[in-house]
Amino acid sequence: QVQLVESGGGLVQPGGSLRLACAASGTIFNAMGWYRQAQGKERELVASISTGGRTNYVDSVKGRFTISRDNAKNTVYLQMNSLKPEDTAVYYCYTAYVLSGAVAYWGKGTLVTVSS
Repeated sequence: QVQLVESGGGLVQPGGSLRLACAASGTIFNAMGWYRQAQGKERELVASISTGGRTNYVDSVKGRFTISRDNAKNTVYLQMNSLKPEDTAVYYCYTAYVLSGAVAYWGKGTLVTVSS
């Protein structure tokens, strides 16, 4: 059974940085990435990456967030810089069989709070 274990969330001041990590056990999926869900809002796709390194980002994080992965470790990372209060959300790691495909597995989520 596939398990996704996330780490790296926490409290950071506006303008600060955090790095999220998600390690997947079992099968290597072509696509991995991150969704987020802020309180009272729908879950949105933040960033995704294929095994070949192709990436997608939601417009609101372009230029601030960078997604990367280590295929040997089956781990995906999300480097978040210049954080804003509106980035506050629970961030969920996911895997999928194709880059724009349906989510196959979800992580449990890690809370990121951007506040002074």
